[in-house]
Amino acid sequence: MKLVVQRVSEASVTIEGIRKSEIGEGLLVLVGIEDSDEQEDIDWLANKLVNLRIFPDENGVMNRSLLEIWGDALLISQFTLHASTKKGNRPSYIKAAKPEIAVPIYENFISKVELLLGKKVGTGEFGADMKVALINDGPVTILIDSKNRV
Repeated sequence: MKLVVQRVSEASVTIEGIRKSEIGEGLLVLVGIEDSDEQEDIDWLANKLVNLRIFPDENGVMNRSLLEIWGDALLISQFTLHASTKKGNRPSYIKAAKPEIAVPIYENFISKVELLLGKKVGTGEFGADMKVALINDGPVTILIDSKNRV
């Protein structure tokens, strides 16, 4: 699994003109899933996400986690995170998991993050054409790949 984590002051996702989810201070997370992802990837990334110390403390140092600031999370599925651009100019998405594999993993990841945070998170809709709006705070944007955890 791959995550693009963005620290935001606010973010929202709109589908077919209807606002599905919105958050205040917290993390907007784009979630890419591949066929080889399993429970170990979900658990590791969920723990990493909620404990990532990227929010400022009283001295302005990035030293607080999403848990510590009781921040919000908006989790958006995005198969294009697994695009291969090695050949030609049209990206290949062969590494991205098909919906029958990706949807249960995405839903499991959402549940795990909610369990760790102790509250509901915002989500998009798997496979939908989504319009994501955000105010990136910092900006702070971090890439995390569960396959690079060792």
